[in-house]
Amino acid sequence: MDSNVPMYAAGGPHENKRPSLEFLRRVQVGELQAVTSTEVLQEILHRYHRLGRPDIAERVYDLVVQLCAEVLPVTIADLDACVHLLGEVDGAVRDALHVAVMRNNDLETIATYDAGFDAFGVQRYSLG
Repeated sequence: MDSNVPMYAAGGPHENKRPSLEFLRRVQVGELQAVTSTEVLQEILHRYHRLGRPDIAERVYDLVVQLCAEVLPVTIADLDACVHLLGEVDGAVRDALHVAVMRNNDLETIATYDAGFDAFGVQRYSLG
Protein backbone atom coordinates (compact mmCIF):
# COMPACT_ATOMS: atom_id res chain seq x y z
CA MET A 1 0.00 0.00 0.00
CA ASP A 2 1.27 3.41 -0.99
CA SER A 3 1.13 6.41 1.33
CA ASN A 4 -1.54 8.23 -0.66
CA VAL A 5 -4.29 5.74 0.26
CA PRO A 6 -4.33 6.35 4.04
CA MET A 7 -3.57 10.03 3.47
CA TYR A 8 -6.64 10.49 1.28
CA ALA A 9 -8.66 8.56 3.85
CA ALA A 10 -7.48 10.91 6.62
CA GLY A 11 -7.83 14.05 4.56
CA GLY A 12 -10.63 16.44 3.78
CA PRO A 13 -13.23 16.13 1.05
CA HIS A 14 -11.75 14.66 -2.13
CA GLU A 15 -12.89 12.23 -4.81
CA ASN A 16 -10.33 9.68 -3.53
CA LYS A 17 -11.45 9.80 0.10
CA ARG A 18 -14.38 7.38 -0.13
CA PRO A 19 -12.52 4.72 -2.19
CA SER A 20 -9.59 4.98 0.23
CA LEU A 21 -11.82 4.52 3.25
CA GLU A 22 -13.50 1.55 1.57
CA PHE A 23 -10.13 -0.07 0.79
CA LEU A 24 -8.96 0.37 4.38
CA ARG A 25 -12.27 -1.02 5.67
CA ARG A 26 -11.82 -4.11 3.50
CA VAL A 27 -8.31 -4.56 4.91
CA GLN A 28 -9.59 -4.10 8.45
CA VAL A 29 -12.28 -6.79 8.12
CA GLY A 30 -9.89 -9.22 6.43
CA GLU A 31 -11.32 -9.11 2.90
CA LEU A 32 -7.96 -7.86 1.66
CA GLN A 33 -4.46 -8.17 3.02
CA ALA A 34 -2.15 -5.18 2.81
CA VAL A 35 1.56 -4.76 3.37
CA THR A 36 3.61 -1.61 3.20
CA SER A 37 7.19 -0.53 3.75
CA THR A 38 9.14 1.64 6.11
CA GLU A 39 9.53 4.12 3.22
CA VAL A 40 5.75 4.57 3.07
CA LEU A 41 5.68 5.27 6.81
CA GLN A 42 8.48 7.79 6.38
CA GLU A 43 6.53 9.54 3.60
CA ILE A 44 3.49 9.83 5.87
CA LEU A 45 5.53 11.28 8.73
CA HIS A 46 7.39 13.63 6.40
CA ARG A 47 4.26 15.03 4.74
CA TYR A 48 2.27 15.72 7.88
CA HIS A 49 5.23 17.15 9.79
CA ARG A 50 5.92 19.51 6.86
CA LEU A 51 2.29 20.61 7.14
CA GLY A 52 2.77 21.23 10.86
CA ARG A 53 0.37 18.40 11.75
CA PRO A 54 2.32 15.88 13.86
CA ASP A 55 -0.99 14.80 15.44
CA ILE A 56 -2.28 13.55 12.09
CA ALA A 57 1.13 12.05 11.28
CA GLU A 58 0.95 9.89 14.39
CA ARG A 59 -2.66 8.80 13.80
CA VAL A 60 -2.12 7.84 10.16
CA TYR A 61 1.19 6.12 11.00
CA ASP A 62 -0.50 4.09 13.75
CA LEU A 63 -3.41 3.18 11.45
CA VAL A 64 -1.12 1.88 8.72
CA VAL A 65 1.01 -0.13 11.13
CA GLN A 66 -2.13 -1.62 12.72
CA LEU A 67 -3.83 -2.52 9.44
CA CYS A 68 -0.91 -3.91 7.48
CA ALA A 69 -0.04 -7.56 7.85
CA GLU A 70 3.61 -6.63 7.50
CA VAL A 71 5.80 -3.53 7.28
CA LEU A 72 8.68 -4.40 5.00
CA PRO A 73 12.11 -2.89 5.66
CA VAL A 74 14.00 -1.03 2.97
CA THR A 75 17.31 -2.82 2.53
CA ILE A 76 20.50 -2.17 0.61
CA ALA A 77 19.32 -4.80 -1.88
CA ASP A 78 16.20 -2.69 -2.41
CA LEU A 79 18.29 0.42 -2.97
CA ASP A 80 20.54 -1.45 -5.40
CA ALA A 81 17.45 -2.61 -7.30
CA CYS A 82 16.13 0.97 -7.25
CA VAL A 83 19.31 2.23 -8.87
CA HIS A 84 18.99 -0.46 -11.54
CA LEU A 85 15.35 0.42 -12.20
CA LEU A 86 16.16 4.10 -12.57
CA GLY A 87 18.74 3.19 -15.20
CA GLU A 88 16.00 1.47 -17.20
CA VAL A 89 12.91 3.61 -16.59
CA ASP A 90 12.39 7.36 -16.51
CA GLY A 91 10.39 7.41 -13.32
CA ALA A 92 10.33 8.95 -9.87
CA VAL A 93 12.94 7.79 -7.37
CA ARG A 94 10.36 7.11 -4.65
CA ASP A 95 8.26 5.05 -7.05
CA ALA A 96 11.33 3.10 -8.13
CA LEU A 97 12.16 2.37 -4.49
CA HIS A 98 8.64 1.12 -3.82
CA VAL A 99 8.82 -1.08 -6.92
CA ALA A 100 12.19 -2.46 -5.84
CA VAL A 101 10.81 -3.37 -2.41
CA MET A 102 7.79 -4.98 -4.06
CA ARG A 103 9.84 -7.05 -6.49
CA ASN A 104 12.32 -8.13 -3.83
CA ASN A 105 9.37 -9.39 -1.77
CA ASP A 106 7.47 -11.04 -4.64
CA LEU A 107 4.63 -8.49 -4.59
CA GLU A 108 2.91 -7.65 -7.86
CA THR A 109 0.15 -5.15 -7.03
CA ILE A 110 0.16 -1.80 -5.25
CA ALA A 111 -2.81 0.10 -3.88
CA THR A 112 -2.12 3.64 -5.08
CA TYR A 113 -3.52 6.52 -7.07
CA ASP A 114 -0.07 7.29 -8.47
CA ALA A 115 -0.01 6.57 -12.20
CA GLY A 116 3.79 6.91 -12.08
CA PHE A 117 3.97 3.24 -11.16
CA ASP A 118 2.70 2.37 -14.63
CA ALA A 119 6.11 3.25 -16.10
CA PHE A 120 7.60 0.39 -14.07
CA GLY A 121 5.02 -2.14 -15.24
CA VAL A 122 3.51 -2.54 -11.80
CA GLN A 123 -0.14 -3.49 -11.49
CA ARG A 124 -2.17 -0.95 -9.53
CA TYR A 125 -5.08 -2.12 -7.39
CA SER A 126 -8.28 -0.48 -8.62
CA LEU A 127 -9.44 1.81 -5.84
CA GLY A 128 -12.36 3.35 -7.60
